[in-house]
Parts: sequence; C-alpha cells; structure tokens
Amino acid sequence: MLISKDNRKAIYQYLFQEGVLVAKKDYNLAKHPEIDVRNLEVIKALQSLNSRGFVKTQFSWQYYYYSLTNEGIEYLRSYLHLPAEIVPRTFLKVAKPVGSRPQRDGERGPRDFKSRGEGEYRRRDDGEKKSAAGGNWKPEFRAGVGRGAPKPAPQ
Repeated sequence: MLISKDNRKAIYQYLFQEGVLVAKKDYNLAKHPEIDVRNLEVIKALQSLNSRGFVKTQFSWQYYYYSLTNEGIEYLRSYLHLPAEIVPRTFLKVAKPVGSRPQRDGERGPRDFKSRGEGEYRRRDDGEKKSAAGGNWKPEFRAGVGRGAPKPAPQ
C-alpha cells in the first residue's frame, strides 16, 4: 500500500517513542486514536515491519498489539536519524525509591501467629476429629434410572 512519507514518519516516530502500538482492526476508521493518520495505513505500515521482523504482533479481541524488537529499534533509529542514547519508553528503567516499603495509614506492628500443634489444622469447633464410617455400616446400591438400572429379565 502506498503511504505518504509524512504519514510513515509519524507512525514510525510514535512507535519508536512508545515502543508499543495498539490498533483496532477497523480498516474504515478515519483516523488512528493516537496518531493523525488513517488506521488502515497504521496497520499496513506495521504489517510491513512485522514481515521484516522489526515488530512482534499479537492479535486479540479485534485489536492488533505491536511491540518493537531489538532489530526494529536499530532500524527505526537509522530511519529517523536518532542517536543511540534515545530509547523507547518501554526500555526506560524506572527508578525505585531506596528504603523500606511504604506503610499504610494505620501502621500495624508485626503479627503474632499462634503456633498450632500437630493435627490441629482445620479442626472443628468441638475439638473432635472426623471419624470414618463404623464397622457395621453397609452401603446399599439400589437400581437407578439410565445406565445404572438393572436389565429387565427376559420372558
């Protein structure tokens, strides 16, 4: 598909900036929600990148999910004439604060867990263990309906 150079550059810039791109499978959509380009052109440009191994495509629930590969980053970096220091947002490391975990509003102390002895796990309130069926219990298997029903005697 013929895509103008300006539209292709806008698609590639957005993809490189974010590192990922989502496009709804609607070929008649006038404009992509995040890029000022027709949705069909976005899908076809990324389909071309996918065939060359520069993006990875995942399709789910009528949406295309595209994510850049390392080869794709190198290709877009050369296409857009960007220095090596610039990386997509998905590759940026977020600095986590050093220290302990933040406490909730009501600071609680350490919990005291009561140790349970052997065999006390899930014990009933009355303290009795569930016993097996008695020696005099004999189950009855009566005729049922369907497969378990006895066959009628031949006459």
